[in-house]
Amino acid sequence: MSNGAAAASRGKFTGTWTISSISYNGIVESAVQNVFDQSAPSTFRGSTWNLTNSGNGLYTLTNGTSQTIFWSVNNTDPNGQILQFKKIYQGDKAKNVTAGYQLYVVSNDGSTMVLKSPIGVGASTAYIIYTFSKTK
Repeated sequence: MSNGAAAASRGKFTGTWTISSISYNGIVESAVQNVFDQSAPSTFRGSTWNLTNSGNGLYTLTNGTSQTIFWSVNNTDPNGQILQFKKIYQGDKAKNVTAGYQLYVVSNDGSTMVLKSPIGVGASTAYIIYTFSKTK
């Protein structure tokens, strides 16, 4: 894939987004205690995600907790487009951080974005579905 195609697909993701709703498919809300190795999914409702074109980013929960991230779009997965990010801490270089998170892109029209995070439930897969609204 050319860099141009990757850059073009990244454009719809850049900006400031707020998680407006969280829903569950194949699992009940109370069964999920922690997402992104941070806290309960409900604490992400209303959170703000700032995604810059350079790949640098930041999310801030409504309680004021914030996390620096490095994000990218993976267009090579056979199951569809993926928004992936990794947490960056003081002194980290993104290229040296190997752990991260992947969310499948359900839709993104540039103003509303729906991402789903797979969760293993026994032998099947359930999803936490995040709906983002672009604020700027």
